[in-house]
Amino acid sequence: MSAEPHILIVDDHREIRELVSRALMREGFRVSEAGNGVAMRKVLATARPDLILLDLMLPGEDGFTLFRVLRAESNVPIIMLTAKGDEIDRVVGLELGADDYISKPFGSRELIARIRAVLRRTRNVDTTGDQRRPQRYRFERWVFDSGARELVNEDDVTVALSTGEFDLLMAMIERPGQVLSRDQLLDLARGRSAGVFDRSIDTQVSRLRKKIEPDPNEPRIIKTVWGGGYIFSAEVETLQ
Repeated sequence: MSAEPHILIVDDHREIRELVSRALMREGFRVSEAGNGVAMRKVLATARPDLILLDLMLPGEDGFTLFRVLRAESNVPIIMLTAKGDEIDRVVGLELGADDYISKPFGSRELIARIRAVLRRTRNVDTTGDQRRPQRYRFERWVFDSGARELVNEDDVTVALSTGEFDLLMAMIERPGQVLSRDQLLDLARGRSAGVFDRSIDTQVSRLRKKIEPDPNEPRIIKTVWGGGYIFSAEVETLQ
């Protein structure tokens, strides 16, 4: 089985697909292309890409619609491609759980750097001793399995986490009771190389609260420290 990461490009502009494909293949990636949602589904029926580049402005089903479909079915990393200057689209994309975004026009070096950064986070590559981490944790009514990348509640129901939510929860659960600023969480959870603006941390916290808090409007697990950042207040038990 080939070890090269498989990237699926979903963009209706053939020239862009071809340019990006050539750039990625020169760097050793495997590449599939799709010009719309129908073509994307055909690729996904026979392959499991490691990452999807998803253009927002597509004919028929737009990128936001396809994103929701993809996220409902899997946690495959998704980088959104947006028109230059469309900040609202980028914010909405991050709120939905996109792993990163890049504005058109973009250079191939920046795109490849973004792809590699997301793949490193997704694959939990050991660059700082991560393999020594305990793999399972219990807090409140949840069990978090960092090896399987799963969050399971007391009813044995698995809750899907986006890559950003997983990274954020991993960073906080390892530091219970510690006030973490937004800058610290950016560095710990996503890395400055991802190029995500600070407000994305607030968005990810909000999304995570909706999944793990009994009442997201009155959070007791992830609490806000005004002027300081956030604190993971739940007691954490490491499981063998």
